[in-house]
Amino acid sequence: MAKTESDSSSYQDEKTQISLQGLRKEFDIPSGIEVAVDGVDLDIKEGDFVTLVGPSGCGKTTTLRCIAGLETATEGTLYLEGEEAIDTSPQDRDLAMVFQRIALYPHMTARENIEYPLKLAGMSREQRNERVETAAEIVQIDGLLDKYPGELSGGQQQRIAISRAIVREPVAFLMDEPMSDLDAKLKREMRKELSRIHKELNATIVYVTHDQEEAMTMSDKIAVMNDGQIEQVGHPENVYRVPNNTFVAQFIGSPEINLLDASVVDIDEDRAVVDVEDGPTLSFDVGEYLPEKAADDVKLGFRPRKVEAVPDADAAGIQTTVDLHEPLGDEVHMYLEGPQGEMRSVVPVEEVIPEGDHATILPEVPTLYLFNSSTGDRFARGHPDRTGTVDVE
Repeated sequence: MAKTESDSSSYQDEKTQISLQGLRKEFDIPSGIEVAVDGVDLDIKEGDFVTLVGPSGCGKTTTLRCIAGLETATEGTLYLEGEEAIDTSPQDRDLAMVFQRIALYPHMTARENIEYPLKLAGMSREQRNERVETAAEIVQIDGLLDKYPGELSGGQQQRIAISRAIVREPVAFLMDEPMSDLDAKLKREMRKELSRIHKELNATIVYVTHDQEEAMTMSDKIAVMNDGQIEQVGHPENVYRVPNNTFVAQFIGSPEINLLDASVVDIDEDRAVVDVEDGPTLSFDVGEYLPEKAADDVKLGFRPRKVEAVPDADAAGIQTTVDLHEPLGDEVHMYLEGPQGEMRSVVPVEEVIPEGDHATILPEVPTLYLFNSSTGDRFARGHPDRTGTVDVE
């Protein structure tokens, strides 16, 4: 069964547009059966921008295609606007899909591409023109309607594809990695554009990506997927700050969270004492403790951006050596060789420690997490109101 942590309380009074219950999708392969989606439950409210995010092969695109009707679910139920739709044909689901590959007809102008689904639906020319003009204005391409796809940039072509979806006025927009072929600058522009369109139209959008930056910057909610299941659902900031487990903690956040093998010496609702393997014993204030998920053998996690790094080898903390710098403007990602392998720290450029030099690092209390080594579940974290560093014993 999928593990979720939802921000449902803030959405409870809103209309559910799309609901997945126990969705499962199996594919026949030469060696037997491959389970692509395994018991997914997900409610998407009217006006939500929900992103399915996860590594390649995690089931996010298959889930989207099951919503669209392009794949037939093996088990489970789909509701669209409260009506069961698992057996409804794709054309009758009133969903508009924007694909990874921009599928525009090269022999048609932008206007003709946008109005094509309306033409197929038998809409009058006057109605088509009105909708096309409105959609083109929304995505700011009204000056490009007489151009052919070959005359347009990749970003402009993607805006044409989005306009073609907008004119249909669908129940929801389904987008499958629509920015994967754009360069970094165009991606930034399109992220802003999609966010603006979402707010202007109050559109329901289900978006698929492996890019956590896209997911974090555009979404009302993200659903982090792994091995066909949803590991966590919630507001992007909440998922980042309170990850359900080690998978979510590692996948959301850049650079990746530091995880160290450790053991619990003592813990209660106020204080935790943790012995880091091949390192110091750390003591810190606890802001959350879930004893039913606790274990003696743990993974101690902390974010690279919340780490104090000093060149003093006699300072209290975790002893490391600076292995590599990754300069990024005003800050530097430092890759460190620690007692258990690679660690990461992000520091202002003026505080960078030279490569090859010693660095003692100490995390801040709010960024500390304790995960059960066997299950990966989070069972404790540092107190969010304590801004100081941990005590080293």
